[in-house]
Order: sequence, then structure tokens, then C-alpha cells
Amino acid sequence: MPDNKRVLVADALSSAGVERIKAVAKVDVKTGLKLEELVAIIGDYDALLVRSQTKVTADIIAAGKKLQIIGRAGVGIDNIDINAATERGIIVVNAPTGNTISAAEHAMALMLSLARHIPRANSSLKSCQWKRADFMGTELKGKVLGVVGLGNIGSEVAKRARGFEMKVLGYDPYVTEERALTMQVELATLDRIYREADFVTLHVPLTAQTKNMIGARELALMKPTTRIINAARGGLIDEEALVAAINSNKLAGAAIDVFVKEPCTESILFGVDNIIVTPHLGASTAEAQDLATSDVVTQVIDVFEGRPARYAVNAPYIPAESLPVIAPYVKVARTLGRLLQQMAEGQFKTLGIKYSGEVSKYETQALKATVLGGVLEQISEERVNVVNADIIACKRGITVSEQKEPVCDNYQSLITIEAVTSAGPLSVAATFLRDEVHVVKVNDYWIDISPGGFFLFADHRDRPGLVGAVGNITGKADVNVSYMHLSRLKPRGQALMVLALDEALSEDGLKQVKSLDGVNSARLVNL
Repeated sequence: MPDNKRVLVADALSSAGVERIKAVAKVDVKTGLKLEELVAIIGDYDALLVRSQTKVTADIIAAGKKLQIIGRAGVGIDNIDINAATERGIIVVNAPTGNTISAAEHAMALMLSLARHIPRANSSLKSCQWKRADFMGTELKGKVLGVVGLGNIGSEVAKRARGFEMKVLGYDPYVTEERALTMQVELATLDRIYREADFVTLHVPLTAQTKNMIGARELALMKPTTRIINAARGGLIDEEALVAAINSNKLAGAAIDVFVKEPCTESILFGVDNIIVTPHLGASTAEAQDLATSDVVTQVIDVFEGRPARYAVNAPYIPAESLPVIAPYVKVARTLGRLLQQMAEGQFKTLGIKYSGEVSKYETQALKATVLGGVLEQISEERVNVVNADIIACKRGITVSEQKEPVCDNYQSLITIEAVTSAGPLSVAATFLRDEVHVVKVNDYWIDISPGGFFLFADHRDRPGLVGAVGNITGKADVNVSYMHLSRLKPRGQALMVLALDEALSEDGLKQVKSLDGVNSARLVNL
């Protein structure tokens, strides 16, 4: 056994997995450590393994002078400061598939418990009361299930719901119609799901876009008989609005497995009879824990032995000989993926990546993986890397193509990504200049912006006074414009205005921009 590698296991993990890693490193199991205790000892270790209890903060990462890898035996990585780890060159890995079946089965268990009032009936009978009439339930057969997020877990829930003869509506912008057809899921808008579904189950990560995605407006669209299940992430539902809807009989009930702050021992949800709560049990099966620990341990061993980690969430693998050229373009690829994701509308069908100039001469799999990661990061918990990029794209039915052109007219290297969605085509291009990423083209418009903060993209008809009108809106909103770029196809023709903002423009401000005469579309993006 090598004596130069040490691994700290800070949360309770499967013993079988921990035993495996002892073949390549010295392992210490120290659970329940306080922040200051972990900071004091982490400097001695090459790897840190956790579940959800330990919060791996920037202070811990800064103290981990020898850390090569941090492993999370589970899907979510909310408890790890990814940016701090990336800045220190520490690989962060997770186990995105280990709890898939466990979480899907728990969502189904919550759905059945809601439908048949099982927790309340159990409590009533154990209180020596026989009240069959109080617990009239509903069958799943023939009901409509709305699945929000059709990744690993959501697709497994849909599969099980079909076994109960339910009609399944699904929402996921990055699943194609063809892929949905093979899953026997009908793609639908969120509003349609909220209006038609008898049960709504959430399977998306918590992001700026999904936080409180179900609030008072969305709840008002639902039928009084609708029931909601959230076994994904706390914060997806406005809890006060949920309680108000159920207490006013505008919603039949909800089942919640996840909370904004965990452990959670006090909540407004606890006092409502028609809300079922469980303490984040989605991944709490012996099988899921064994699989998750095994996946993470395998990756730690791979990294120790010089191989790429399969589920690295922050470090696409780049061959050493390609590093000087490819590494800067990883940032370009990430920026383009995030920009495309925020500007695209409709269901994705195809995604094309074109490498022009010097970058085209090298292996670009890491760049492809990074583009996909940027596109999917706001809607999926599946972290895309060089190993699984093709698999994840295939699972979602997205056709990804690559094209290489050795010549680039305007730049040394350029990456262009082109998407075709149900709303039409969209393309964005960027390069690396003066040690910075520069977005240089959106559709047919040549621009030059350096990512960092919020940007307002307004596609419009070029006319006198429009720039001033937009500036008037941002001024009244007290949002400062740091710089502006305007590109037009011809005078008084189609044009693109890009404003770099010091802070986000409100939804109301964005609506005002969209309502201006000549503005075809306006999008606020965060780069």
C-alpha cells in the first residue's frame, strides 16, 4: 500500500467502498467534525470524501494544501465550494447515477402516500381511531403526471408512472421530441403541466432560474385536486404560497423531502395536514449508498493513478500536449454554452460545434464536453465531462456534431456553436484575446464583449432614438450601463444592441424594453 496518499472520510459512507480505497491509500474516518476541526487537519490529506452533512467551504479548501480531489457520494454538490476548488486546481467528483432508482422510487412512494393519505391514516389508527371515511383516496390509473425535468431521475419516475397507467407530461428544454416519444412522455410547457396535471413531481437542480419556480402564480393555475411532490431540492417551491394554497383548498396536497436549510426541524409545512414531509430520504437506501460510495472511490483511485475522473464536475480532462492551446478555450467553450442556454428558446433538436483556426488541430473532446456542460448546467444535475458528454447528449436525444476548419479569417482560433430548436436557429461565437474570453458574434451580428456580469441583448430595427429609450429605462431603474455595443446589418435595418450592466435589470424593466417600438426580442443573460 502506498504510504504517500491519505484520504479523509468526513461523513458516514458505505464500509465496502471505504475498504476498497485502503488498497491505494491510508484512510482515516472522522465524522461529525466541526469546521475549525476540519480546517486544522485537512492539510495532511490528498483526498476528502463527504456526503451532504459536511460543508466543504473555501476555508477548508484553502487549508487543504495537498488536496487533489474532493468526492461527494451523491448527486448534489451544493455543500462544496466548486469555485474555490477549481481555483486551487482540486478536482471535485460526484456520483450522479448512484441514487437514481432510490430517488425515483421515493418520489413514487410520496405520490402514493399523497393519493391514499397513508401517513394521516397510520397516525389516526395508532391513536385508536377507526375513521375510514376520512381517508377517501384517489387512484393513479388514468391520472396525469407532470414531470418537471427528464434527466436520470425524472425519466425513471416517468417509466414507473406508466406502469401505473398514468398519462405523463414532461418539461425539459433539452430533451428532444424524438427522445420523449421513446420514453412515452408528451412534452409540454410548464403552464400546461400546471393546468392539466393531477400530480406534479420536480426533478431539477436549484439554480437562479429554478428557485421558487412554483409560486403563487403557478399554484393558481393548478386544479384544486392537484398534488405536488418535491424530492429534488429545497427552494424550488415558495413554501408560504404552498401552505396558503392548501389551507384555502386551492390545492389538494404536497409531499416534500427536501428543504432550503437542512437539517430542518422547524417549518411552516409541518403544521399542515395535507403536506407529507420526510427528512431528505431520496438517496437513503443501502443500495444507493453502496453505489454512490463505489463510484466516488473508483474516481479517487483513478486520479491517484493518473487517470481522468469519470464524473469530474469542474475539470474536463485535457491531454498534456494540448494543454497550452486548449486550456484557454475551455473558458471560451463554457461561456458559449452558458450564453446559448440563456438565449435559446424552445426544445433543442441539434447542436453543432465548429472549431476554426489553430484550435481545430487538436483533440477537442474536452471542449465539446465543456460546451454541453454550459448548455445543461441550469436545467440538469448531470455534470458533463469528457467521458460522459456523448452519453448525456444521446440520453436527451440531442444530436451533437463537430466541424473543424484549419483556417480562420479574423482570429487565430474561433469556436462557434449553432443550435436548432423548435423556435428556430441560434448561433454564438467566441475567441480568446489578450488573456480574456471575447464573445464576437451572435447570429449574423459581429460584436465584441468580455464576459463578467449581466448583459442585455436586444434584437431590434435600427431607428433614431431607440438607444436613448433603452438607456432611459435602465436609468429610471437605477441600473448602470458600463459599456455598450451595437451591431447592425444595414442602416435602419436589423440590429443587435448589447448593454453591459452593473446589476440585473428587473423583470418589469425587461418588459419595458421588449415593448419599445422596433424591438423584436430582449434577453438578460448572466455571464
